Amino acid sequence: MTHKTALILEGGAMRGLYSAGVLDIFMKNNINADVVYGVSAGALFGLNYKSRQIGRALRYNLKYANEKNYMGLYSLITTGNIMNKDFCFQKLVYELDKLDFETYKNYPVDFYAVVTNLQTGKPEYIKIDDAKKDMEYFRASGSMPFVSKPVEINGNLYLDGAMSDAVPFKKVLETNFEKIIVILTRPLGYRKKDLHLPYKLFYGKYPNLVETAKNYYKEYNSTMDLIEKYEQENKIIVFRPSKLIKVKRIEKDTNKLQRIYDLGVSDCMDKLDKIKEYLKESYPCNEK
Repeated sequence: MTHKTALILEGGAMRGLYSAGVLDIFMKNNINADVVYGVSAGALFGLNYKSRQIGRALRYNLKYANEKNYMGLYSLITTGNIMNKDFCFQKLVYELDKLDFETYKNYPVDFYAVVTNLQTGKPEYIKIDDAKKDMEYFRASGSMPFVSKPVEINGNLYLDGAMSDAVPFKKVLETNFEKIIVILTRPLGYRKKDLHLPYKLFYGKYPNLVETAKNYYKEYNSTMDLIEKYEQENKIIVFRPSKLIKVKRIEKDTNKLQRIYDLGVSDCMDKLDKIKEYLKESYPCNEK
């Protein structure tokens, strides 16, 4: 099957609220994609695009950012996970700010969450049609190394998809898409450095994962080079923060969370005419 438009969502923990701002404007303006690839926070916040819940990602993050049972050091010490499994993937989605599972299931967008297989060290692209049934894949995609326990699903162990494919642009290029939209959470020109993190110490019994993680920054930078090339050739549309707002991965300052979300909104509004023009051939319904 030939798809028309792919949407790629980078992670970055709370920087992902930038993407949430962009996606809310997409929903308000009928900017559609056929397939979404979400990585880490890109998957966790991006699922609201398929469930059509404008404002949800911002709302619950502002409300619970300083709740000790949400995410942070307290959760890490008491549960072994920086994100509290029971709070984030049970209480939050079923009680406190309910995910619309039915709309997610029925809305005609294919959603893939990217996870990293510990044994192979390779990314897996999991198509999630039923968020209620497969919520563990979302959890796995956002399970940051060093501060999360591996998530076991069907006998396989998984961690954060960003370890193996932080921005699955090359994966998307393998498929015959007419249009590609990329939402990044770092400003133009950002590149990663080798931080010499202790992957071997923590994950020594998974040599393939260690090798993947060791070369992670090279793969990321190579992908950014390719994205910028395609962008300059006007083949794709890229959203990225137009200015630097320093947001910690586990940010507790709600003013900063609001600011990074608002930047996503304003950056998207600035490009609204451009993206509608870009998608016009694929989606004539976007023309008013």
